[in-house]
Amino acid sequence: MENIRILLGQAIRSERDANGFYASLAGGVKNLLLKERLLFLAGEEEKHEGFLTRLYKDKFGEEPIVPETTPVPSPKYVPGEKTPISELLAGAMEAERAAEEFYLNLSNLLAGEEKALLEYLALMERGHFHILEAEREIALHFEDYEAVNPFFHIGA
Repeated sequence: MENIRILLGQAIRSERDANGFYASLAGGVKNLLLKERLLFLAGEEEKHEGFLTRLYKDKFGEEPIVPETTPVPSPKYVPGEKTPISELLAGAMEAERAAEEFYLNLSNLLAGEEKALLEYLALMERGHFHILEAEREIALHFEDYEAVNPFFHIGA
């Protein structure tokens, strides 16, 4: 049972980190369409954190113990760095794939509705991977993703 407590805490940390990454990256891009997708993903990760927090509280009757780090890889974005958007998206894709695997493994330690919730989150992470994959394809197609079309910047 202690293993599950630790793993759920790590999952919550992972979702917080992912939310922060997407929100920060959205603040650093000018492409309105990409910004909207990143903000959508940030919101999704925030919802996942809420689901996991509720699961933790229901299971253990207390506020979650959330570690400072997690074994689930988290992409990094430093505002002002000149990292190509395709590389940042590739890092996010790896993190989403790792999160999917983490949730599937964690689901094997649970049963019933708890197991179903973790399997659902795993599928959601797979969906995030595919969103990022599509955005990365666009980024790779256009050398300078931010400057391809001035209409990308409308509303940003």
